[in-house]
Amino acid sequence: MSVTRTTGTPVPAVPAARRKAVPRLRLEAGPFGVAVRPRVALVVLALVAAGFAGLIASVSLGTFAIPVGDVLAAVLGTGSGSADLIVHQLRLPRALTALLVGAAFGLAGAVFQAVTRNPLASPDLIGIASGAGAGAVSAILIGGVTAAGAGTFAAVPFGALAGALLTAIVIYLLAFRDGTITGYRFVLVGLAANGALVALTRWMLARADIDQASRAMVWLTGSLNGRGYEHVQWAGLALAVLLPLTLALARPYQLLQYDDDTARSLGMPLRHSRIVLLVLATCLTALGAAAAGPIAFVALGAPQIARRLAGTAGIPLITSALTGAVLLILADLGARTVLAPTELPVGVLTGAVGAPYLLLLLARTNRAGKGG
Repeated sequence: MSVTRTTGTPVPAVPAARRKAVPRLRLEAGPFGVAVRPRVALVVLALVAAGFAGLIASVSLGTFAIPVGDVLAAVLGTGSGSADLIVHQLRLPRALTALLVGAAFGLAGAVFQAVTRNPLASPDLIGIASGAGAGAVSAILIGGVTAAGAGTFAAVPFGALAGALLTAIVIYLLAFRDGTITGYRFVLVGLAANGALVALTRWMLARADIDQASRAMVWLTGSLNGRGYEHVQWAGLALAVLLPLTLALARPYQLLQYDDDTARSLGMPLRHSRIVLLVLATCLTALGAAAAGPIAFVALGAPQIARRLAGTAGIPLITSALTGAVLLILADLGARTVLAPTELPVGVLTGAVGAPYLLLLLARTNRAGKGG
């Protein structure tokens, strides 16, 4: 038995004494309407403001500090001199790429965790990011593409997408059993695939030219250094296609977070909905990996942080994407400025912060008995 929120999303029935009314705002325009929780709306606005502030700070701060007024003038095309050169050649494309890649990773992590109902099902843990990395490294080594994107950058996204999709297919087929798939089995198969792909990538690097191997290693760590407007254009175009497609499946996404029986009782084609959502999440992971490398822990942490900020039972899509964008641009800012003039790859900083979070998440999952 289930009860229905005003948005039509089923929730498990609970005793009336424990049921809390959730305030909502009803927005209507003719025959169309949508219910919005004020807290979620405030969180979204706060994340947008934080992302814009992070963008300005990332462009302004550095070894050569630029006043905010000069930054805005350069962005509007009225700047001049060295400030304009630094903004457009070095910092603004990098910051925009960080926002786009962070949003892609946050959205991908939300889909993987929600569809498998497991907070550990992050693409950087279960092999999807490693598959994208192996495909992109193959493009770098075979096609002569540099880690910073010079040369035929177009080969990197296609290599990353092919590697990620192939990995996702293998994981899904191996984890699928008795007509269903559980988050626990999906994570275990993904971890095994991740180990195999890491070994394959290291083998390719061991046989590669030393210069190409060193560039690929920087890319594998996760770095936004040297990103230009070609990366912004590619990431922006891909996200403009994948984000609406993912949001269009919001209802199946919400239902898949509950048990399979509930989804089936509402006529949800579980297998097809799950496959389509996983394909979209895989493409989002490939997008992020192609533009900046397989940056660790953004896809793992952003959905859980977004869920706690929004105070929702499920993982919110838009909030997860915005949280990922804010996390990555702040991490990149820290990687550039904390040990200045030494600059760290952003993946080093996210890994250092994300490893303790992973241990905490494992402990909480084990105590709650939610491993599968």
